[in-house]
Amino acid sequence: MNKPLPPHWERLDADAQLAAQAIAAALTTPVRELGARAARELLASTPSDRPLTPLDRVDAVAVPTRAGELRARLYHPSSPPTEGLRPALLYLHGGGFVLGTLDGVDEVCRAIAARSGWAVLSLEYRLAPEHPYPAALEDSLDTLTWLRESALDSGIDPDMIAVGGDSAGGNLAAALCLHLRDRGLPLPVSQVLVYPAVDDRFTTPSWTRFADAPLLTTADARWLWEQYIGPGRQGGIDQYAAPMKATSLRGLPPALVLTAEVDPLRDDAEAYAERLRHDGVPTTSIRHSGVFHGFFTEVGVFAKTDAAIDDVVRHLRGTAAARATSTSTPC
Repeated sequence: MNKPLPPHWERLDADAQLAAQAIAAALTTPVRELGARAARELLASTPSDRPLTPLDRVDAVAVPTRAGELRARLYHPSSPPTEGLRPALLYLHGGGFVLGTLDGVDEVCRAIAARSGWAVLSLEYRLAPEHPYPAALEDSLDTLTWLRESALDSGIDPDMIAVGGDSAGGNLAAALCLHLRDRGLPLPVSQVLVYPAVDDRFTTPSWTRFADAPLLTTADARWLWEQYIGPGRQGGIDQYAAPMKATSLRGLPPALVLTAEVDPLRDDAEAYAERLRHDGVPTTSIRHSGVFHGFFTEVGVFAKTDAAIDDVVRHLRGTAAARATSTSTPC
């Protein structure tokens, strides 16, 4: 007898229901039971020979970091920049700090670059449990430093770099901004947080309401978090691992926060957006209805993915326009 679907699956739109059924058929064993290696093999994305968004130039990059060279891809928009230099987005993929690859976010990075006119640097940071916290954050910080220092070589404006990411990548983008602010270092011009994982307490209502949501369940999210923080760190988590723990969010870059309706992380992410606003950070928060965690990177699968990418593009273009206005206004 077929197991009945959870009631909240009725909230999913037609695209999301089809995707959820496909995931349920392919992922018959929970990620936490598969373990990191098997889950990576099962969920690995294969790059397409004919991407949905072709670009004239995508560079394979080796980023020097304290841990050695890391793989990255630099996506160059095909259209010429309106000024001499381009703005750039450092993009950090999701995957619960355990999964995720450059290939998995290739299409979304292509789409952002093509539509926004921003260059996009996608980083393959080190994964847990082999490399627990703070390895991925250190990789992100080192990559941002390298991008600023080498920006002119790639036609990028070193003063116009934003950071962003989905899920675990959203956590890293938020944590990176906190880390730089607390040390008085130059901040990104914006942060793009797509259903970011920002809290380690698992107490907001969506963790219970959508505990058995498609792709990411609450039980799997807890397991992924345990892999990230490493053994023996329970109770000693700081704000750079869980950004919601920061005493204040004042002084952080303007933010765009996107969430999915049927997602255990939804309420944490929206609470973080509200805290940003409360602490004086210009913040736009948009919830996409009828979809679940992971939809943002599935270009060509969900109609809502296209809408969410457009949200990011508008935000980036607005950031560039605001910066251009501020620099051209006499003091």
